[in-house]
Amino acid sequence: MDKEVRDYIDGIPAQHRPLFDRLHRLILEAHPGAAVVISYRIPTYKVGSRRLHVGAWNHGVSLYGWQQGRDAGFATRHPALISGRATIRLRPEDAASLPDDELRDLARAALDD
Repeated sequence: MDKEVRDYIDGIPAQHRPLFDRLHRLILEAHPGAAVVISYRIPTYKVGSRRLHVGAWNHGVSLYGWQQGRDAGFATRHPALISGRATIRLRPEDAASLPDDELRDLARAALDD
């Protein structure tokens, strides 16, 4: 992981760091070879031509950038967490009720080439 990514992660507020770390772990479990870079000033996981952007914000953590239909059904099951096109807004309390398998499947579907 390069310094720019490490600096971003180190700067995540303490209340959102556990959620970011969980998503980071699950994305890398789904795609161990994913490159992690900064794009649009947030960490971006790259696998081939696919991208999944993960940013920490005041509410928690948001995921961006997957193509429609490449979310393993996540948007259909959790419409209240969708904010705009291809954006999932996760507050820590929302994520607490989501099993790791569901988030891992989302990452796998978003990044599968």
